[in-house]
Amino acid sequence: MTTPAAEALYLAQHRMAHEGRGWIVHNPENKPVDQLPVIYGFNNGGSHGMYSAVAMAEDGVVLGGHCCSHEGYMEADLAVVDGWMREERHAKYQAHYPGGYRMEFVGYDKVREHAGLMTAIAANDALRRAVSESENG
Repeated sequence: MTTPAAEALYLAQHRMAHEGRGWIVHNPENKPVDQLPVIYGFNNGGSHGMYSAVAMAEDGVVLGGHCCSHEGYMEADLAVVDGWMREERHAKYQAHYPGGYRMEFVGYDKVREHAGLMTAIAANDALRRAVSESENG
């Protein structure tokens, strides 16, 4: 276990390392970036030391998740931020959107007011209901 001072220092160092970096865009077909589908990374809540980070495609499909000690690590852990390429995550992202995608991160305090993410969450709810109905007959 680390001390609170060491925890704060490590988070500050992590944030400095990613300062000013944009979000990853995978665009193998050179489409206009605003026409690429979005994969949202977001903080799905939790409590100190155990927050739920989720990567969800705009069509509602959950593409990954991670347990984070602080929201400040989520962009890197979900491979949203440029310069923090996690091949295993992007292999899954690219399989879902082979024509390209753009990443976006939404912090916990902005989730409910983010129209695109709320649309993705609604699509996820519809997918979940459809699976439940097909399993229950």
